[in-house]
Amino acid sequence: MLAPHPRPHPHPRPRPDPLSALDASDPGPPPAIRTWDLRKSYRGVEAVRGIDLTVGQGEMFGFLGPNGAGKTTTIAMLCTLAVPTGGRAEVAGHDTRRQPDRVRHAIGLVFQETTLDGDLTAAENLRFHADLYALPLATLPARIDAILDLLGLLDRRDDFVRTFSGGMRRRLEIARGLLHEPRVLFLDEPTLGLDPQARRLVWDHLARVRERRATTLFVTTHYLEEAERCDRIAIIDAGRVAALGTPAGLKSVLGADRIELRTGDDDAAAAVLRDRFGLAAAAGPDGLRFQAEDGAALVPRLCGALDVPVHSVTVTPPSLDDVFFHYTGRDLE
Repeated sequence: MLAPHPRPHPHPRPRPDPLSALDASDPGPPPAIRTWDLRKSYRGVEAVRGIDLTVGQGEMFGFLGPNGAGKTTTIAMLCTLAVPTGGRAEVAGHDTRRQPDRVRHAIGLVFQETTLDGDLTAAENLRFHADLYALPLATLPARIDAILDLLGLLDRRDDFVRTFSGGMRRRLEIARGLLHEPRVLFLDEPTLGLDPQARRLVWDHLARVRERRATTLFVTTHYLEEAERCDRIAIIDAGRVAALGTPAGLKSVLGADRIELRTGDDDAAAAVLRDRFGLAAAAGPDGLRFQAEDGAALVPRLCGALDVPVHSVTVTPPSLDDVFFHYTGRDLE
């Protein structure tokens, strides 16, 4: 195992501006979600500590953080399942406290745990959901077929849900959440417990939803590769938003690439890095690790300066894991 690569020391950042990614000069449509100093405490313990967010209509917004960071509590408040201790929130233009019924009619929700009836077919589960929203019966069969087709489940329309794989059940839950055509769909860890292939399939179908509908998607996750697929993400840690922006924009803050170098004499190579390039490398049994700006341009110059054989060199741009460490001082669990 290599020694942990050196990382820049985390620095406190100013509180993120919830409107930072929106053009203040263009009024445009109202945001799909907006919060002001949203807070929630349980028995004196603050689970959510003053969150300010603005999510645009049609945006895929990711809420990235470890377990216990406050992601599910935030969704519960936005969906009117929990009453904020302080602050306020609007979803689809409706105040979550003063207009909870309007919020509920404007949203869909996919829970962490499955809530489907395994003794009903896929279509029967959707029909039960349709009854709750009083969807018109005349167009319901076509609506059910269309949403099952969108999620790749039309051929399993009349199969009992108990025969479905975990990934298929998650896709059916997403179909159910979209059946009444909500303006905002909340997905709380939608791929939790799925294998990597099933997770990718779920996200491929969410991408299809983005292509064909104008639904705003608000997704909580602790998977970095899922956060990468969002338009913007908020990094939440210990109940606070530590950073907010596009995945590319957040990574660009770090700038430096990670470089892994294996040579015939790592001690000599480390001395060249220090004396000629001003770079500090961490040595491990598998080579050297260090950080540098524009690693792709540096590597040829570095290799030319070394008087020892170079066995391998790898350049890795900053990752969201690096971003999380930069803003919180610890790795994403």
